Amino acid sequence: MATVVLIGSLDTKGREYAFVKNCIIEAGQSPFVIDFGVLGDPSFEPDITAEEVARTGGKLLADLRFDHEGSETRAVALDTMISGLKKLIQRLIDQNQCDGVFGLGGSGGSYVVSEVMRSLPYGIPKLLLSTMACGDVSAYVGTKDIAIMYSVTDIAGLNRISRPILRNAAFGIAGMASGSHVNYSDSKPLISITMNGITTPGVLRIVEGLEKKGFETAVFHTNGSSKAMEELIYHGQIDGVIDFCSHELTNFTLGGMFHAGPNRMEAAGKMGIPQVIVPGAIEVINFSSRDTVPEKYDRPERKLIIHNAYVCAVRANLEESIQLGTLLATKANRAEGPTLVMIPTNGLDKYQKPPDGPWIDNEKNDALFDAIRSNLREDIPIIEKKAYINDHEFADAVVNEFLKLWSSRVKE
Repeated sequence: MATVVLIGSLDTKGREYAFVKNCIIEAGQSPFVIDFGVLGDPSFEPDITAEEVARTGGKLLADLRFDHEGSETRAVALDTMISGLKKLIQRLIDQNQCDGVFGLGGSGGSYVVSEVMRSLPYGIPKLLLSTMACGDVSAYVGTKDIAIMYSVTDIAGLNRISRPILRNAAFGIAGMASGSHVNYSDSKPLISITMNGITTPGVLRIVEGLEKKGFETAVFHTNGSSKAMEELIYHGQIDGVIDFCSHELTNFTLGGMFHAGPNRMEAAGKMGIPQVIVPGAIEVINFSSRDTVPEKYDRPERKLIIHNAYVCAVRANLEESIQLGTLLATKANRAEGPTLVMIPTNGLDKYQKPPDGPWIDNEKNDALFDAIRSNLREDIPIIEKKAYINDHEFADAVVNEFLKLWSSRVKE
């Protein structure tokens, strides 16, 4: 029997949590309820009270209660309860008494629950049922494996609409928790690879080559999710990197939507693990639908590509290409471990596929490559292949060069 930890404000959402608790029991699992409500008494007795949560967070519950908005009291109360919840749930995990975490709420409850969930280890099932799920949920998810389900109605009562949704959520987390005991740890070294749709063939060839050599691989889509890769590197979960697709640097620098923040392409270097860097798709600036492209980029010479209804691609110009090549070299120069840069001179993605890719432009690519060459540290090798990025020839060369770096690391 798996233990599902329910975290919620039982003073305002008690009926809904009682319903979910009974559904989890019906699903054959064991609920464990933690109350973080600060406004009033719980509607049923939890396993861990709000008083204990507040105490663990460093304050008395009575000191956190407030009866009006417009001051810092609410923020202090929420931050205290979040701190207490994080410590208590981690304690349960350490004691093997947490197989999954569930929470529900509106904006306030979703904030508390998601803050707690983002502090938990990868692989622990996490399900948030939220009124906020119909909008942008990236702030709630962050870099963690959090499942978010839309509540449709406000979480304020039980009715013919809310009951089946709550029940589905309860059985969902019960099912996830029941399967969480499988141990997927492996002694094989784990290599992360960055990829997007227009560099997929090359990456799949690299995955095949590395796995034949005894490695495991983890592929990260460069739609901003490389933030998770960087975090995993800092946590020691990744042993080496093939950074095959670099356009998150571009999107952050030039205002596109697919970026991973200012620290992209730095974790591997700081941690000293082997990395091969490729400027795959670095000329691509991404926006959402066609009508979201800023006026300064909406020019015929940009050769816009509508990738799909929700993604529009804009090509970097000559000046931007130089800027991006310089930036990639600057990021590589910070590396403290085995590093090299590889360039496929015949095309950086499907948009540049020979012989007639719509974004083939030797002048811009040459400016990009020259910027990388002239700014890269002298002790970092740069290997250029007269190949298209998705050619087997280039992918196999990347694997071979990574294996050399790996060998040099092992010898050290």
